[in-house]
Amino acid sequence: MKRITSILFIFCLVAASSCSDKFLDVQPKAALSATALQNKAGVNALLTGAYALLDGWATPEGAYRSYQVGADNWVYGSVASDDAYKGTIAGDQPPISLIEQANIQSDNIYFRGKWRGMYDGIARVNDALQALTGAKDMTDAEKALVTAEARFLRGHFHFELKKMYNKVVYIDEKMYDPNNLESAKLTNTADIWPKVVEDLNAAYTALPAKQTQAGRPTKWAAAATLAKAYLFQKKYAEAKTLLEAIVASNQYRLMDRYHDNFRAVTNNNAESIFEVQYSVNDGASGGENGNAGSTLNYPYGGGGVTTCCGFFQPSQNLVNAFKTDASGLPLIDTFNENDVKSDQGIESTAPFTPETRTLDPRLDWTVGRRGVPYLDWGVHPGKAYVRDQAYGGPYSPKKHVMYRSDVGTNTFAGNPRLNANNYRMIRYSHVLLWLAEIEAEIGDLEKARDYVNRIRKRAANPDGFVKNADGTPAANYLIKEYATAWTDRAVARKAVQFEQRLEFAMEGHRRFDLVRWGIADEVLNKYYAAESAKRSYLRGVQFVKGKHEYFPIPLQEILNSQKDGKPTLEQNPGY
Repeated sequence: MKRITSILFIFCLVAASSCSDKFLDVQPKAALSATALQNKAGVNALLTGAYALLDGWATPEGAYRSYQVGADNWVYGSVASDDAYKGTIAGDQPPISLIEQANIQSDNIYFRGKWRGMYDGIARVNDALQALTGAKDMTDAEKALVTAEARFLRGHFHFELKKMYNKVVYIDEKMYDPNNLESAKLTNTADIWPKVVEDLNAAYTALPAKQTQAGRPTKWAAAATLAKAYLFQKKYAEAKTLLEAIVASNQYRLMDRYHDNFRAVTNNNAESIFEVQYSVNDGASGGENGNAGSTLNYPYGGGGVTTCCGFFQPSQNLVNAFKTDASGLPLIDTFNENDVKSDQGIESTAPFTPETRTLDPRLDWTVGRRGVPYLDWGVHPGKAYVRDQAYGGPYSPKKHVMYRSDVGTNTFAGNPRLNANNYRMIRYSHVLLWLAEIEAEIGDLEKARDYVNRIRKRAANPDGFVKNADGTPAANYLIKEYATAWTDRAVARKAVQFEQRLEFAMEGHRRFDLVRWGIADEVLNKYYAAESAKRSYLRGVQFVKGKHEYFPIPLQEILNSQKDGKPTLEQNPGY
């Protein structure tokens, strides 16, 4: 220490001028100052970083893993519902097993992972907006577009948090001070819906009807997201106005073939309103721009698609929901009374004949089952594709899986499970079925039936059926439109809700829909009771009304929120 002091004293004498310690203020060589980003390039880089958090994979694994925050919410929306089992084996990713079994605890790392991922996204948005204020090389029009896109993203991230945890903190660029870590330690007692609506409405007002780059939100993406936020609040009239405007724009249509919503080669198609963009072989380290959130969710072996990892297996309950009656309509009240035939417990080398009863053709674009072609990988062999049938059942996921013809082009060279098949967060079929829901609740039941029939008519297109190698339908597909007028609002409501399950199965929406419809306890407790005979780990499982509608605030985040010795975050009821 003395030697350092002497050297500084000599330096001051030699300088023959006033000596200060300013020469010690050296900017870190591996970091950018805030002012360095206050330009067009810096702002766009920050905004791109915020977009990266849509798929939850832009942070080292030490913070959270991609599958805890994947855009499709496969754990929270599907495995935590009646759509899917965790799959694989009992000992793999036990935190997901706890969620599946409604053993919901605040120290589960998955809940913290999702929380951190969404707030990371919010922080990146706010960084971009703060940098924007000092960007003198941007026009007013450019600033307005960045602001609109940023507010859309911020509204989305807060929306995700709200539907997961309910009691969450809203943070904007005015509240957040990057130089004061205490600035984000706010209370979570206020309802943030008004702030979410404010952000999304601002985006809707300012965004263009079309964007030059795929993946950037448009006016209609903001309208659809805002309408969805209104539906979660049961503000049907407000949602209806927005959804009807989307229809009137004539910018979107249903694709002729249902499965064109789940193929990399048909990304960003005419039905897509907002997609999370994935890319591969683009120079990104480890292929992380591919669909990393679903990296566990592939057939386990059998010499086919991949050798890992066997997660996210469709439930028998979901498969049963695709049964149809002699009129081609769903068995809404009785679908689960007997099971669609499966190869449970049957070796792939043993004979097996698939189900022969009539089925909705969307089943085989949603679920991989024995005896039916699995995309272009050949016929699903059954048990050979499943890690542990006794534990996870006989089925494989399908919608996010790459085709064999995608390998090497739309899959990452180092890991084909990282693929470029985008996640369609909102598509035109959402708009039509949300309008059907609104009409069933407060409007014209015949309009509700018409909207549902438009969805079913598309599903009935024979060109969109899964086909055998000889061109014949792979199963006994029969689906028809509702021919009889709907006169009972309760019956119409059930039909619309059932159609939403069929159309969006395994896409991460199911549990959140059940909660917003107010029927989660009824539906899931009935599911657990029936499933307990098939999956022993579901015996005695209960959805507790008044508690399980929301997941717990992560315990570590409550501890981290302490300010002046007291946490600013409150836990949700029941936890």
